[in-house]
Amino acid sequence: MKPETTTSTLDHNERELRQLHLNTEVISVINDAGISLRDVTKRYGKKAVVDAINLVIEPGEFMTFLGPSGSGKTTTLNMIAGFVTATEGLLHIYGKPVAKLPAHKRDIGMVFQNYALFPHKTVAENIAYPLERRKIGKAEQKTMIAGALDMVRMGEFGDRYPADLSGGQQQRVALARALVYKPRVLLMDEPLGALDKKLREWLQKEIKRIHREVGSTFVYVTHDQEEALSLSDRIAVFNNGRIEQVGSPAELYQKPETLFVGRFLGESTVLSGSMVGTVDGISTLDISGHAIRVPGQKKSSSLAILIRPENITLYEEGTEPGSSDMNTLPVTVLDANYLGSAWRCEVELPDGSVGTVREAHSAAVREPGTRALMRWNIDAGVLLEDTGDEGVSLT
Repeated sequence: MKPETTTSTLDHNERELRQLHLNTEVISVINDAGISLRDVTKRYGKKAVVDAINLVIEPGEFMTFLGPSGSGKTTTLNMIAGFVTATEGLLHIYGKPVAKLPAHKRDIGMVFQNYALFPHKTVAENIAYPLERRKIGKAEQKTMIAGALDMVRMGEFGDRYPADLSGGQQQRVALARALVYKPRVLLMDEPLGALDKKLREWLQKEIKRIHREVGSTFVYVTHDQEEALSLSDRIAVFNNGRIEQVGSPAELYQKPETLFVGRFLGESTVLSGSMVGTVDGISTLDISGHAIRVPGQKKSSSLAILIRPENITLYEEGTEPGSSDMNTLPVTVLDANYLGSAWRCEVELPDGSVGTVREAHSAAVREPGTRALMRWNIDAGVLLEDTGDEGVSLT
């Protein structure tokens, strides 16, 4: 829920925005957003580690910053938090300009990967710390601490010390401390990175539950694609200091706008080729001498088709397509791994690159070295420009 803002404050903020010659529509977007970044840049010397990014995060939204190491996602989070000063651009939180405000005046909670708990304080005393800094009375503190502990399901742990807790329990305490004073925004920087897979998956569910309960705006940084898909309302994919695409998990997975996004978010098989022609919205590409069809049209001379592995099926050589809506490409099976719910096969494509196929657990066993036909529906492919950008780290 968006916090109340006085009319005089809104008027002052709008006057400042109008002085920057922004139009009414842009000002309205900034004022209505939970967090707004407009042309935000961070340079160290001449090097831009965050390069003129624009992003609107809605009030109460769970937004994840996803990208490889050095892509700019953590620097952007730290600029929102106030730990790093933006070189250029506008940064607003609930319509309020915060670029010049110190971190402790931004009404933001922060959760780090290393928990950052005081070892000499009990769990309750750790959670009380931000309340003491805000000079909240002891009686009210007690009620707020109890509520925060209940929220993270650790009501009986208030008298324990961090050393007596597991990593997952310490992270829950850190979450309770960040949320105890009910900040409008909660920022999380790789908070589950140090935990094992099973505990991480359980805590992802807990974070999602807590987000629904508190209704604050959550911004979460991770390089883990599965974590991003599981948690987020929307994801901003970072690459080389820029945001490549913003969208829901389904949008980014099914309809990536760049080859980098398609490759980074989930497994994929990528076919590189050149345009032959387009008829009725369906393009034909030459893929190593094979005519492969895909929806859409691009003018670039270097193109690729991206297909998700669950949309591909392997057939024995000589099998008829059975449908005119299918593409067929000869491949060689390199490896096959049984995952319980499915088989994951790696195949060598005609150009020597490697593709991935995921088939039902009941599919025939694929022996390495077997020649096969890889088939997929025309509509399952995504036509993209092949820029050769693999997401080079900035660090």
